[in-house]
Amino acid sequence: MRILLTLLVVLLIAFAMFFFYTKKMAPDGKGGSPTESITTTAIKSDLLSIAQAERAYFALNGSYASLAELTSSGTLTLSRSGRDGYTYSVETTEAGFTVTARLTSSEGGSSAPRRPTLVIDQSMQVREAN
Repeated sequence: MRILLTLLVVLLIAFAMFFFYTKKMAPDGKGGSPTESITTTAIKSDLLSIAQAERAYFALNGSYASLAELTSSGTLTLSRSGRDGYTYSVETTEAGFTVTARLTSSEGGSSAPRRPTLVIDQSMQVREAN
């Protein structure tokens, strides 16, 4: 009987450790699923690609361009204008650009964790928008 009780306690501890470990797998420490982390990383990569295309377009043309112009000129080879419920938009001025990835669909309803709006500009730094 004592062995069974010990085994049960060990299994409960192992389950608790597994449960809490998987809840804290997100690299930002906020918790979340690995799928959300992969999506966020892919969106950041897309934003960097768009920003690099903006810089290349500016070097050739002396001005910044919209997402459609980047794609039609061949400067950007991004096959879609969004990913996993996010859509990308570009705002340009003479002095710079801002690329925004905004969540447009409500995946998971109100119980889902908040997914941030991500922004990049000519500084090439991806950050969360307020």
